[in-house]
Amino acid sequence: MRKYVQRLANLVFRFLMFLLLDHEVEGVGNIPAEGPVITAQNHMISVDTVIAAAYIDREAVGMSKVENYEFLPLAVLFKLYGTFPVRRGEVDRTALRTALRVLKEGKVLMAAPEGTRSKTNNLQRGKDGLTYIAIRSGASVVPVAIWGQEKFWEQLKRLRRTKVKMVMGKPFIFEPGEGKLTREQLSQMTDEMMYRLAALMPPEYRGYYNDLSAATEEYLRPYDGSHSRTVGRGAKRRRIIFSKGDVSG
Repeated sequence: MRKYVQRLANLVFRFLMFLLLDHEVEGVGNIPAEGPVITAQNHMISVDTVIAAAYIDREAVGMSKVENYEFLPLAVLFKLYGTFPVRRGEVDRTALRTALRVLKEGKVLMAAPEGTRSKTNNLQRGKDGLTYIAIRSGASVVPVAIWGQEKFWEQLKRLRRTKVKMVMGKPFIFEPGEGKLTREQLSQMTDEMMYRLAALMPPEYRGYYNDLSAATEEYLRPYDGSHSRTVGRGAKRRRIIFSKGDVSG
């Protein structure tokens, strides 16, 4: 039932985008056709998620802060589409279990590693929540960069179409290696993911990750169709706290 609702919704999204946006999309074929996938996208405005979702031709589930569910009509729409709430600033074990279940079922999890929207429209430093989920699940990660949408509301008021571009990068998998996973290693993995995202964007949007020469790929490997579940000892016992930067705003 839900996948049919999503397909219909995505058709509506694409139609609205055709009317309201002058948009260009690259790399849609980089979304693996099967298996657990996490799309890690930058976050400027609420339209971000709609743009990305419209071009994911698989059953996908989104994460959103619990405050977005306080308005009943919006909460109903979120539930129909497949989005689930996350309580930030605490150990939300329900949200963590939901995210891992979604990936265990071989679906796509849509999330923003920055978490909250960027007030400057530039990349903020990524938080570790999504990285942790990727490691625990063994899911492949596809960086998704979208820019231009920050002008959407202003252009809409002027009855003008907004020029937007979205690029989906090559999928990769985290390889944390053996041994206990430290907080420093987790943060490095997050930064490596964010540099992959930044590399898809124009320099003026890269923000914290503007210096691509500082990027490392010690814990990344290209996705080859297999999903790694190699997790360092102690990683499964790590508690995870979704701060304001760990989930979509």
